[in-house]
Amino acid sequence: IILKNLIMSGYSPEHDVSGISDPFLQVRILRLLRILGRSDDDSSEAMNDILAQVATNTETSKNVGNAILYETVLTIMDIKSESGLRVLAINILGRFLLNNDKNIRYVALTSLLKTVQTDHNAVQRHRSTIVDCLKDLDVSIKRRAMELSFALVNGNNIRGMMKELLYFLDSCDPEFKADCASGVFLAAEKYAPSKRWHIDTIMRVLTTAGSYVRDDSVPNLIQLITNSVEMHAYTVQRLYKALLDDISQQPLVQVSSWCIGEYGDLLVSGQCEEEEPIQVTEDEVLDVLEGLLVSNLSTPVTRGYSLTAIMKLSTRFSSVNRIKKVVSIYGSSIDVELQQRAVEYNALFKKYDHMR
Repeated sequence: IILKNLIMSGYSPEHDVSGISDPFLQVRILRLLRILGRSDDDSSEAMNDILAQVATNTETSKNVGNAILYETVLTIMDIKSESGLRVLAINILGRFLLNNDKNIRYVALTSLLKTVQTDHNAVQRHRSTIVDCLKDLDVSIKRRAMELSFALVNGNNIRGMMKELLYFLDSCDPEFKADCASGVFLAAEKYAPSKRWHIDTIMRVLTTAGSYVRDDSVPNLIQLITNSVEMHAYTVQRLYKALLDDISQQPLVQVSSWCIGEYGDLLVSGQCEEEEPIQVTEDEVLDVLEGLLVSNLSTPVTRGYSLTAIMKLSTRFSSVNRIKKVVSIYGSSIDVELQQRAVEYNALFKKYDHMR
């Protein structure tokens, strides 16, 4: 009743702030209602009408009104309010995203992130506005917008949302790239509309932000490729082309090396049916892998992937003597782990050469 009288009362100069009657008292009452209505169906039902009145009648042109609206939204979301009222609250937050005040935009994104699991469809209606916040100059707003965008991804919007998020990944500051890349991997794994689309999306991440991909992602990507049997020829061709363009991004190089070691014969035979096959010889493939072994850009882990790939190709390529020479050279490498691998591979050559 007190809150209703406040919003329906006329002008009172001693309590008025920017045309709103006693906003401080309104905020205190809204916070009290939030406590009283939490986990209480009857109390929440009794509040629905007055909360709807506050939400629809409060002036939004001034920050005072926005403060009251924000408290109203928090109260609606915290009590057992009816679905229509929750949609109204989310629409208020959606309008906040268009506000010039970055603090208001930030609290709106934070509040939407808290409600997206329970009111997913209502938040989805503001998807385009949320995605636009990825272009905001404020770092905190960008991060919240990124987190909320990933929370909105589902099987129906995966293509459109990934297009926006991949564009963001390509252009965002380095501090966002690792989290964004991980988010893309998780969303693609969960909602990929096809194996081809999944592989293409992973390729896009590796080629645009490969240096920021977390180490534990590499085995997961290798597992994805292994399980996509019908895409092996297509994948190895795409990864080989990517290596020719860029060997600086280590996760890309590691996944590519592994893939070439496993499916290099498909690359040389030109079996790719998904796109126009390229003409590649065994020597050209080995040249690329040897180049990775001597590159200053390669980490010890990457060199390990490359040496293992060369060894695997000894069972798929005819250039066995060349492969033996490369492996034997690294038997005296200063990198202990690489040296150990080379020694073990040399032993395999000697022990099982007659079975070849």
